[in-house]
Amino acid sequence: MRIYLDNAATTPLSKAVFRAMEPYLFENFGNPSSAHHFGREARAAISQSRSIIADVLNTSPDHIIFTSGGTEADNTAIISAIRSNNIKLAITTRLEHHAVLNTLKALEQRGEVRLLYLNHDAKGLLSLSHLDQLLAANDRAFVSIMHGNNEIGNLNDIAQIAQVCSHYDAIFHSDTVQTMGQYKYDTQKLGADFLVGSAHKFHGPKGIGFLYKRSGEPLSPFINGGAQEGGQRSGTENVAGIVGLAKALELAYSNSAFNQAYIADLKERMIYKLTSKIPGIGFNGNSLLKELSLSTVLSVTLPDTGVSVLNYLDQHHICASGGSACNSNSGKASHVLNALRTSPDRNTIRFSFSRYNTAEEVDYAVDQLAGLFIKEIAHEVEVVE
Repeated sequence: MRIYLDNAATTPLSKAVFRAMEPYLFENFGNPSSAHHFGREARAAISQSRSIIADVLNTSPDHIIFTSGGTEADNTAIISAIRSNNIKLAITTRLEHHAVLNTLKALEQRGEVRLLYLNHDAKGLLSLSHLDQLLAANDRAFVSIMHGNNEIGNLNDIAQIAQVCSHYDAIFHSDTVQTMGQYKYDTQKLGADFLVGSAHKFHGPKGIGFLYKRSGEPLSPFINGGAQEGGQRSGTENVAGIVGLAKALELAYSNSAFNQAYIADLKERMIYKLTSKIPGIGFNGNSLLKELSLSTVLSVTLPDTGVSVLNYLDQHHICASGGSACNSNSGKASHVLNALRTSPDRNTIRFSFSRYNTAEEVDYAVDQLAGLFIKEIAHEVEVVE
């Protein structure tokens, strides 16, 4: 048995989601652009799925654009909105996902925008007074600030950020990949111009996501071709993926209060057991503060043991990560931890939870991790003697 505590990277597919998708893989397999029966069936499934997502977000279906995932949705919002509105200034943070940071940096390198970064403290708490100052001192800007950080779990007050941006007529995009399916969004009250979702973060399939676009916000196509998605995103639609996305989001919010409380209890349990069993343990960002962090993410920092903690955990059938999955693939140090000036001499592990995890899994993971440090202390005693 393997214990999966890397849900911020991806989540297991819900069986109910797969059952909803299955007919569109084998039976209703038509191209939605076709005029015949199979095409009509596929087109109707897309329309119904779009309506489900729109209802969840309290918006109209024409504000939902299907994409291949969160990265494409972020890129579409950033590049298309900046170019459509002739924006010359972009404001973001050094803690954003690479889907946002690298896109904005590419625009800056091409001379399309000037890029500014918000100040933050040692825990990653953003300075909204700095945002106010930047917006007041410059022409209309594009602002991109994530809701929940995928590495350290920090939550940002995007409702307040949206108000600040609205006051200065700035365009506000929020990368909500880690929070979509966890926190409820009422787009009529929130006031954000763009939000994004990625199905595989809330027990849906990989390779499908969506972009929410606020009414009246001009958006030129990011991918050109046919007239799919109202001419705003070309390419034959991933019908089964879209159906799975809608089903997964519907399920995520059907019992969201219970799920969130359950996951929060798992996180609190792990914090308590880690602090009681491992001396010198620390926590990155605002992980210890419920109101300022995701219930799904816990970023811990551990004394150097001279061994790879991640490999040790994997050998004991525990799946976690050292930060984000993207950083693991590149082999580079986390830009988020670097921005927080986390000591490179300490091990950083990100545990992330879902509604499918159990208290027994948390206990086992903590016991195995504590065992590594017990062995290390015993070894140090032997060396001294």
